[in-house]
Order: sequence, then C-alpha cells, then structure tokens
Amino acid sequence: MSENIRWGILSTANIGRRVIPAIHASHNGEVLAVCSRSLERARAFAEEQGIPRAYGSYEALLADSDIDAIYLPLPNSMHAEWSVKCAEAGIPTLCEKPFASDAFEAQSIVDAFERHGVPLAEAFMYRFHPQHAKVKEIVSAGGIGELQFINSSFTFPLSNEANIRLSKPLAGGSLMDVGCYCVNMMRFMTGEEPARVTASARIGQTTRVDEALAGTLEFPSGVIGHFECGLRAYRQHSYTLKGSAGLITVPTSFVPDKTADTIVRHWSSDDYSEHVIPAIDHYQLMVEDFAEALIQKRAPRFAPADAVNNMVVVDALLAQAR
Repeated sequence: MSENIRWGILSTANIGRRVIPAIHASHNGEVLAVCSRSLERARAFAEEQGIPRAYGSYEALLADSDIDAIYLPLPNSMHAEWSVKCAEAGIPTLCEKPFASDAFEAQSIVDAFERHGVPLAEAFMYRFHPQHAKVKEIVSAGGIGELQFINSSFTFPLSNEANIRLSKPLAGGSLMDVGCYCVNMMRFMTGEEPARVTASARIGQTTRVDEALAGTLEFPSGVIGHFECGLRAYRQHSYTLKGSAGLITVPTSFVPDKTADTIVRHWSSDDYSEHVIPAIDHYQLMVEDFAEALIQKRAPRFAPADAVNNMVVVDALLAQAR
C-alpha cells in the first residue's frame, strides 16, 4: 500500500460534497474516481469536485484496479448490497452511516469483509472530533461524579418532500438519519450496550417513516439516556451528561462548523469551566484515520462490530415505536 490512498466515491450523493473536500485536504489521500448510474452526472460531479475519473456504473468503479479504498454514500437501503460487492472486489470500504437498513444486514456486511479479509469502517465522523474525547476525559477523571443521565437532541426541518430521508423504501426516517448519532454517542460515553429501550414516534401519514422520535436507553450501570430526533423540528444537535456532582454540555455536538471553535461546558459542585476546542474538520480526521489504517496495516479506530451493535439498538427502538 502506498503512502497516499487513492479513493473511489461510490455515487454522487450530496454528502460527498463534505467528504470529498476532506479527502482532498487530507495528508494521506486523494480522490481518484467517482461513479453514478449516469455517466453524464458522474462527469459533471467529477468536474465540480476536481476528480480525475468518472464512471457510468458502480461496477465500473469497482473494476478500477488503481483504487485503494471506497467511500460509500449510497441510500441506506443500498449499503448492504454494495458494501458486500466492495468486499468481494477486495476493496477496503468506509460505509456511510447508518451502516445498513437493520442489524441483520449490518452483520452480513461485517461477515463479508471478514470472509474476504478486507478492512471496513462506518463513517460516523462525529466520533473523530476532539470535543468528545474531552468529555470522556472529564467524566473518567470524576469531573461530574457518578454519571446518572445523558440527554441528547438532533433535529432539523426538511424542506424538500422528495428527500430520500422521507422514503420508507430507502430506509429513511429521523432515527436512521440523525437519531442514530444520539444512540451512538450514549453507547460511546457509557461504554455499554443498553439493557432496555423504549420509544415513541410520530409516523408521517404520507411518508410512513418516523418524522419525529423520542427514545430512552437504560444501561446496565444505571445510566439513563433520553434523546429526541426529528426531520420537521427546529435545528439542534447537542447533548448533556449529568452526574452526581456535575454537568457537561456540548452545544454543537454532531455537525459543528469546521471553521469554528467548539465549546465543552463543565459545571461541578463548586466550579464552572469552558474548554475551547480549536476548529477542525472531523470528516478529514475520519478519512485520514481510515487511510492511515490501510497504510500501516492496522485496524481502523472503531471496529465494524460497533456498527452492528448500533443497528441492534436502532432496530429495538423502531420496534418499540411502531
């Protein structure tokens, strides 16, 4: 493996407009090719994003022997099929979140990559932002006493009714799109899998997906997590950890502006402090970690099994809500 990973982008999905610039800016990667089911669309996207090669089919991209890694941002319902094809082609893959339509599909993806001995990771970029490591550091040092509650919210209003997030056949819905962040963060902060979940949702009469959902996760340690997610509500992405002797809030938690500093606010029994985290692009940190893993022949920072476990919780929440 060379010191510069050559990426192929499997589709012209809009999220690529955030990830591709991050690869361009990375110290160990470059974007070599992009594909679409329309060659014309692929060429237009390639010109817009400064990508040398464009293909008119997904199969053509996977057949390019110069590609070292794939970033896969297809609709949720297509993750399993095309991730498995990436594994069969022997190409390491960074698959966009949520990992699959359900936990069964997620496990099938992991099994395929293990069978073929190919590296795999889920593209949950928020985890690479240093602010979350700072929060865990404060909690581990006893800065809020014994962790009791976690509260989180990730909501925004969709204006386009044709958006794939509102498509049931494409595995849309607020939990799959944004609530999965809240679930992942709670699992990350506790280091545990929930023993019990409950949920309530508002299902769209036309869309038939959960346009709003509130869930509760009860962890073995006694920590109780509550979150809300929605596709019709005012934009918010934040979380709070409350302990026996303190409180931490992260007001811009999941999609902070890469050009702006972020703040971790910490209250304890007798003190208040603000930890300023310098502006950084967590997409860039994510793609650099995956490329570095390939170059150094090590595992990516977050194991694929974590993606399966997250989907197990998402499945349970949706079952409760429905």
